[in-house]
Amino acid sequence: MQNKQHRPGAQNKEALNLQVITKYLAYWPFFVLFLLLAIGGAYFYLGYAIPKYEANATILIKDEKKGTEDTRAVESFNPISNKKIIENEIEVLQSRSLMNAVVKTLHLYAPIFQEGKIKSISAYQIAPILVEAVNPDSIVKTGKINLEYDAKKGIVLLNKSFSSVINKWTQTPYGVLKFIHNDKYVPSTQNRPYYFFLVEPKDVASQILASLKVSAINKLSSVINLSYRDEIPQRAEDILNELIIAYGNAALNEKNTLAKNTLAFIKERLSVVSKDLDSIEARLQQYKSGRGAVDIGKQGQLYLESVTANDRKLSDLDLQVSALNQLEHYATSPGSSGMPPSSLGVNDASLTQQMNNLSTLQQKYDQLKGTVAENHPALTSIANQISQIKPTILSNIQSQRKNLEKSRSSIYTTSGVYNSMISSIPKKEMQLVEITRDQNIKNGIYSFLLQKREESELTLASSIPDSKIVNYAQSSGSPVSPNKMMTYLMAIAFALACPTLFITVRELFSPKILYRSEIDALTTIPVIGEITFNKTKTALIVKAGKRTIMAEEFRKIRVSLLSLGIDALHKKILITSSISGEGKSFVAANLATSISLTGKKVVLVDLDLHNPGLGKFFGIKEQSGVSDYLVGKNEPAQIIYQIPGNENLFYISSGPLVPDSSELLENGKIQTLIAQLDTDFDVVVIDSAPIVLITDAYLLSNLCDATLYVIRHMLTPKMLIKRIDENMGVNPIKNPAILFNGVKARGYLRSNYGYGYNNYVYGYDTEKKKKSVI
Repeated sequence: MQNKQHRPGAQNKEALNLQVITKYLAYWPFFVLFLLLAIGGAYFYLGYAIPKYEANATILIKDEKKGTEDTRAVESFNPISNKKIIENEIEVLQSRSLMNAVVKTLHLYAPIFQEGKIKSISAYQIAPILVEAVNPDSIVKTGKINLEYDAKKGIVLLNKSFSSVINKWTQTPYGVLKFIHNDKYVPSTQNRPYYFFLVEPKDVASQILASLKVSAINKLSSVINLSYRDEIPQRAEDILNELIIAYGNAALNEKNTLAKNTLAFIKERLSVVSKDLDSIEARLQQYKSGRGAVDIGKQGQLYLESVTANDRKLSDLDLQVSALNQLEHYATSPGSSGMPPSSLGVNDASLTQQMNNLSTLQQKYDQLKGTVAENHPALTSIANQISQIKPTILSNIQSQRKNLEKSRSSIYTTSGVYNSMISSIPKKEMQLVEITRDQNIKNGIYSFLLQKREESELTLASSIPDSKIVNYAQSSGSPVSPNKMMTYLMAIAFALACPTLFITVRELFSPKILYRSEIDALTTIPVIGEITFNKTKTALIVKAGKRTIMAEEFRKIRVSLLSLGIDALHKKILITSSISGEGKSFVAANLATSISLTGKKVVLVDLDLHNPGLGKFFGIKEQSGVSDYLVGKNEPAQIIYQIPGNENLFYISSGPLVPDSSELLENGKIQTLIAQLDTDFDVVVIDSAPIVLITDAYLLSNLCDATLYVIRHMLTPKMLIKRIDENMGVNPIKNPAILFNGVKARGYLRSNYGYGYNNYVYGYDTEKKKKSVI
C-alpha cells in the first residue's frame, strides 16, 4: 500500500550534496580550532626550519646521437677522441666516486659548526680554518670536537686538551690532521664557540647525492642541468662547480690513458723497425764495399722500381695481416676487458669504425664499472653492445684476411714474373737490388710510424675535453624551502582533513541511527515522514493557525497516512517505538491534534500502562482512564474527556497504575473499547508502550489498521532497527511504517536537516514555500 513515488529516497542529487556540506558545517567550531592550531604549527615550523637555497649549473656534452661535433681543425688534433651518450654521462655525474672526490676536495668530511642559542649553525664560511685529513678514506667517525683558534699565535686547541700548529700535519687523538686557513672566511657577528665532527666521506657523499638532481634539459638537447639544495648558498655552488671539475678531470684522464697506450704501441714498433733498418743499411754498405757494386743498369733500375712497388704492397699486406691478427685475438678472447689493440695499419674504413666503436664502448664500460654496481642497467647495456659488436668485427676481420690472402697471391704471381726477369741481371746487381728493396720498405714503414707517433703525442698534449661548461653554479637569491605558501596550504588541508576524518569515522562507527539511509538499509519497513528536532520547550507544536516547519511536517505525515490505507473505514492508528525517549507520545499528541484540525473527530488513547505521560502535553492531570475500565470500575463514556480549546479532539488517559497491567489487555475488554471508539470517532490514535521493552504493542497492533514506529535520531540503536524485520516473522506488526523523529538541523541553512535527504518531502517544497494538492 506504500506509495513509492513519494518516498524521500528518490529526491535530487543536488540536495544530497548540500546535506553533506551542511553536515560538516555543523562542526564548524572544531574546524576553526584545528585550523588555528595547524596555522600556528606551520608558523612555528617556518620559524625554526632550516632554509635551503638551490644552486644550478649546466654543462654541454658532446653526444654522438645529438649532433654536437668539434670543428675539423680540432678533430685533426684529436684522432682518438670519442663522443659521449648523455644518458650514460648523467649516471657518471651521479656516481659515488666523483662525489667522494668532491667531498675530499672541499673537506666536507670535517664539517664545522658554530654554537647557537637554540640550535647550531653551519660554519662553512664563518669558520676561520678548515680541517684536512691526511687520508680521508681511513677516517673514523667521531663525536663533537670543540675547536678554538688563536689567529695571532696560529694555534688550534681541540677539546681544550690538545693543541696544534696551523698548516702542519699533526698526530691528534682523531688521526693525522692539518688545520688550514679558510679561503671563504667571512667574520661572524656572533662570538660563539666552534666545534666539528669527522665523518666518513662515503656517508657525506651519499647524503649529497640524495639531494643532487642531474637531468637533461630536454630529449633533443645534449645540455645537462645540475641542481643541489643546501642551507649555505656558497657551499651548494662549490659542490656543483667541484663536481663539474672532477667530471672533466676524470674524462681527460681516461682520454690520456688511451693516448698513452697508443703511443707506447707505436714506439715499440718504431724500435723494431729501426733495428731492422740499421741492419739493412749495414748489409748494403758491406755489400757495396765487398763486391764493388756501385751502380746498376737501366734494366735493373726498372726492375728495382717494379719490385720495390710490389714489395711495398706485400709489406703493407703483412702489416695489415699482423694488425688483423691482433684484432682477431682480442675479438675471440671471451670476457676481454681493458683497452682493445690499436687498429693502425688496417685500411678498411668499416673495420676501423667498428674498432673505434668497440674502443668507445670499452672506455665507457671501464668508466662506469668503477662507479656503479655490476648489475646496473647502464653497465649491462654497454656489455651487451660489446658482445654484439665483437662477432661483427670477427666476421669483418675474416673477410679482410681472405681479401689480403688473394692480394698476396696475386703479388707473388707478379713477383714470379719479375724473378724470371732477374736471371738476365748480373748476380751482383740482383743482390744489390734486393738489399735496396728491403731498405726502401723499412724506410716507408718507419716514416709511417713516425707520423702516427706525432699525432698521438699531439693528442696527449692537447687534452681536448668532451664537455664544456655552459653555466657555472649559481645559487638562488632566496630560500626555496621550506615553501611558506605550500606549508600553509598543507596546514589548512590538514586542519580540514582531521575533523572531517574524525566526524566521518565517528559517525561511521556510531551504534545509533544517524541517517535516513541507515534505516532504509536495516529494514524493509518504509519511512513515511521525518520530524525535525524540537528546540523549543513547547511539547504541543501543532496548533490552529500556526505554520511552522514542524507543524508542516505533521501535516505531511497526516497526508502520507493515505498511503497506509487510513480512510473512513480504516481509522485506528497505533504509535509505538523501540525504547523509551524516542518521542512516540510527542508524535501521538501532535499527530492527533493535526488530524483534528481538519474537522475530523479524533480520540487520543494513552495505552502506555507502565509509564503514562500523554496528559502533560495538554496540561491534564491523570484521572480515570483505561486501567479503570479494564478492571471494571468505569464505562467507556466515563473515561473520555474533551481537550480544552479543541472541540474535535478527545483524550483517554491510561488511568492509575495497577499491577499486572499487561495481563489486563488480554481480558477481552480492550477489544470492546477500541471497537466502540471506532464507531464513535473518525480517527483513533493509540499511544502504546515501547515494543522492545513490553509486548503490549504486539497485542494492540492486531486491533489497529496501521502501526507507526517512531525512531529517534542519535538515540535509537541500529541493532534494534535490524531486529524489527527479524521479529516480524514471529510477532508481526500490522501495516507498519516508520517516523524518523528528532532530526537535528545541521549547518546554517534552516531548511536543511543534516541527516535527512533534502527539502522536498511528501508534497511540500520548503524552498518554493508552495503546498501541493494531494
